[in-house]
Amino acid sequence: MKSLFIDKEIKYIGSQLSPHWIYKNFHILGDAIVSFIGEMDVKITEMVDIEDVISNSPIYSKKMVSFIIEQFGMGLSECVVRQRFLICIIIEELRKILGDKYKITRRGDDIFVHIDGVDKKLSVSIATKSTTSALIHTGLNIDPKGAPIDACGLTTDLGITNIEEFAKNVMRRYIEEDTEILEAACKVRGV
Repeated sequence: MKSLFIDKEIKYIGSQLSPHWIYKNFHILGDAIVSFIGEMDVKITEMVDIEDVISNSPIYSKKMVSFIIEQFGMGLSECVVRQRFLICIIIEELRKILGDKYKITRRGDDIFVHIDGVDKKLSVSIATKSTTSALIHTGLNIDPKGAPIDACGLTTDLGITNIEEFAKNVMRRYIEEDTEILEAACKVRGV
């Protein structure tokens, strides 16, 4: 599995969550995880989450760090499990930086940070399946200005300024976990 931190700003509008987007734009063939920073503005027409479509809940953030994962040969349920362990990796990396300064919790595929007596949403995430691959997008607010919900940001609220280093650590950890899962599956005998 390969990774890339894209050092140019990309506005995430939802259309990037499509098969071979990573390959077509960054020439990375096969299983990959990429990360980039930019505004997020996902209109209802680009929504993958039907629940958000039904509730007419567009997504917006002034500045966000996004992760897109594409993996081949994986079903939707396994993709959702991978999405959840990506969220757990992100929480572990946040706790390394922040220690016990904030209470950070996961509810399904969402990350919340307890600030000033309120749980504020830090993340958005979706897992889906294309005809050829499994796809995950997870975004973390850097500056949540304009978000339609009570949200917090990595920089504005938590004081994390080196977003590139943070993103690279998350991607490295995801690849390590992915490799270990494959190795664990290969080293056991059937019973």
